[in-house]
Amino acid sequence: MERVDTYLEKKEKFKDLSDEQLKQRFWDLLDQIVTPMVDNAATHTSPAVERSVLLRMGFNSLDCKVIVDRCIEHGLMGKGAGHVVLKMAEKLGLDYKEAGQKLIDNEDLWEEAKAIFGGVK
Repeated sequence: MERVDTYLEKKEKFKDLSDEQLKQRFWDLLDQIVTPMVDNAATHTSPAVERSVLLRMGFNSLDCKVIVDRCIEHGLMGKGAGHVVLKMAEKLGLDYKEAGQKLIDNEDLWEEAKAIFGGVK
């Protein structure tokens, strides 16, 4: 099987571009590829991502699961589980780890959390 080499044909459209123009073309193309991924990441999350955030905040995996599950139950998943914990810590005047533990232990605090985010349904 013979390999069809299209390199020489394809490079023709770039032969008159300067190094600076080639660099700009590269960055423009990269932006076209990356922008949809960044936009998607800004508006979408998953339980696994949220548990990962909480793990990095220092919560153990069992606590992460409870917090994420309750975020889902109360319609706060889109706000980010770590964000919910941080906002509750701010509201309660506690360290975020203490606030997370209170969210795990006290179901009534979730109504306050929803109120912080505008009464999410």
